[in-house]
Parts: sequence; structure tokens; C-alpha cells
Amino acid sequence: MEHLKIDLHNTVAALSSSLDLVGIDEVKHGKRVAIMAKNVAWELGWCKPDCLTLMHAGMLHDCGVSRVQEHRHLSETLEWDGAEAHCIRGEAYLRACPPLAHLAADIRYHHTLWETLVDLPLDETTRLRANLIYLADRIDMLQLPFIGTERILLEYPAIISYAKKQAGRMFAPELVDAFARAADEEAFWLSMDPEYLDEELAEFSSPQTEVMLSMEELRALATLFSRIVDAKSHYTEEHSERAAKIARHLAERLGRTGTNLDLIEIAGLLHDIGKLRVDEAIIEKPGKLTEREYASIRRHSYDTYRILKRVFGNTPIPVWAGYHHENLLGKGYPFRRASREIDLEARIVSVADVFQALAQHRSYRGRMALDEIIAHLKERVAQGTLDGEVVSALIDQADECYRLATA
Repeated sequence: MEHLKIDLHNTVAALSSSLDLVGIDEVKHGKRVAIMAKNVAWELGWCKPDCLTLMHAGMLHDCGVSRVQEHRHLSETLEWDGAEAHCIRGEAYLRACPPLAHLAADIRYHHTLWETLVDLPLDETTRLRANLIYLADRIDMLQLPFIGTERILLEYPAIISYAKKQAGRMFAPELVDAFARAADEEAFWLSMDPEYLDEELAEFSSPQTEVMLSMEELRALATLFSRIVDAKSHYTEEHSERAAKIARHLAERLGRTGTNLDLIEIAGLLHDIGKLRVDEAIIEKPGKLTEREYASIRRHSYDTYRILKRVFGNTPIPVWAGYHHENLLGKGYPFRRASREIDLEARIVSVADVFQALAQHRSYRGRMALDEIIAHLKERVAQGTLDGEVVSALIDQADECYRLATA
């Protein structure tokens, strides 16, 4: 299996769901932006392929946001001076990911004022698409308190009025005019109810959105999201990428070959995607976590499993990644699987995760030396929580694994 067929539209929707976790207090922002932007584009007469591209950019427009505090600034302030930073990060992430690189410019300029945008050396399509995402993004911030309630039917005229006042400054006048026409019906706003969003998005899934991606392209897609996860804190920088390399190295030493190595590396890259829900204040806390804080940490592997099921449901990736906190005593989380139910690949990801984390400086301790880590892993094997065969393979390759974890 040198290539894997995926529905790119459904994949973007699933990845948008993972970005929603950063908000903690509100979800489906990216999907609402996508649907609103599409509705305005329909009003302008854009063709379906152009609308699809716009929707994908809308769903991923905040891929440069990993930290909860940054998300709150963006959602609580209509014009925030620090907004451009996440646009620049998002552009860099997407340019490094061939299946989604065509969205990079839209994300780069989705918080740029129209009066600035018109003077930049961009093609008109990119300029309008980026500004339409900006318009939908800011409108969503205004409608957020009323979503799912009848109050939106009383408040939306004021939201339309706000957009009209920003025509020519924040937003392109033609986009504002089209928005005002499209939004002057109750259905525009009622479709934003979380209950209906996924139905709206599903209408754009078709055989035409199914693509064959090479393992290199899939790895780039996984790397994109591992970078978003690891950017939550400088303490976790490159954790997923390094753990993935260690997992692949160990799998090869344990006799795995070919596509299996690619899949285990992708599982390693994505094993912490559920951590986007965890507030960075918890990740960076220097002292002992409270029970509630630890509960927030514990759920991340289940969120990982559910998100990856939507993208890689026909592969073992969701299980290998989602089981990385299971243990051989059946007392891990989130499924409490017995040892016979845990594949070797999941055990490898688990060992690689522990090893890399111990080799990395964290808020509550310093980086551990190699001999300390090995002693810790041996103790975990003796307790019955880590796989002895995998740990033995790591010890045989200890210097190389430590280099992969720290270099």
C-alpha cells in the first residue's frame, strides 16, 4: 500500500474539528466560517470547485493557533494587534504540506484589512478569498453569543449593519454587499446551529473529493498537525515528530517493514492531536496537577482516537495512536485494554512517547540523562506497564534513540 485513498473534504472537516478543541469554550468556529463564506460565494456566483477550496481554507484558517490564550484574544477582540502571528505560522505549516499548500496564501492574509490587501501583489482570487474568510471569521465572533437560540433572529440586522460600516476598510465592498444579500434571510443564521453544520458540509463530499495520497504526502499532512499540537508549549516542541522517528526506528528493529513503518510513523506524529483541548496552563504547570487538571490530560488520547477515526478509519492508525496510554496491566486509559488487545505497534508508540518525553525538558522537571531514562523504562517493564521486548530493542539502540529524541 504505497498510496492511501482519503476523502480530502472529510479529512479537512475532521482536522477542523481538532482545531476546534483549542477553543475549549466554543467549537465548530472553522466550520461556521466555511459555511458562511460559501454562502456569500454562492451569492457572488462562484463555481462549486472554487467554493470547495474556500470552505477548506475556512475550516483550516486558524491552523496557526495552538494556545488557548491566543484563541481567546482572537475571539474576544474584533481587531487584535497580535492576530498576524498565527496567520504567518499557519501559512508556513500549509506550505510544508503539499496536499494543502494551495491554501497557504489565503491563511496568510485572512486577518489583513482590505484597504491594505488591495495594494499587495496578490492575484484577485487570493485577495477576495482571504478577505471573505476574514469577513466570515469576524461575523462569527459577533454571532457567537446567540448561536442556537432564537435571539440570533433579533440580533442579525445589527451584525449586517456592522459589516456595512467596515466596507472599504476591513472588507471588500463587493463581499459586504453579497454578504448583506445572503444574510438577509433567517435560514443563513439558523444554519449555523451546530446540529446542522455537519449536514451542510457533508453535501460537498463526493467521489471528486476522494484523492490518492502517497505515504510521503500523508506524512506531510500528519506533520502539519503534529506541529500545531507541539506548538502549544515550548516544553513540547517537536515532541510528536521526535517520538514518531523513534517509533519508526524501533519498529524497523523489531521486524516491521514497508508500509507498516509509514503507518506507525504517522500514528506517532498524531498520537497527541487530542491535546489541543488541553489548556497550555496545565501543560506548563510546574507543580502537581489537581484531579480536574489531570482529568483534562487523561481525555486527550480518546480525543485523538475519535479524530483519527474520521480520517484514517480504514487503517490501524487511530488504534495505534489512541492506545498510547494503555498499559499491559489493563489499567491504562482511555479504554483499559488488556495486554492481548494491544498491538505491538501501539506498544512501540507508547514506549517512544515515554522515552522522548523523559528526554525533553518539561515544566515540572529537567531533561533526564540516558541512563536515568533506561532505569525508568526497566522499572516500568518490571511493573508490567511497558512491553519488555520493545524496551529491550530501545536499550539496544539507546544512543541512536537518544539522538533522535534530543538532537
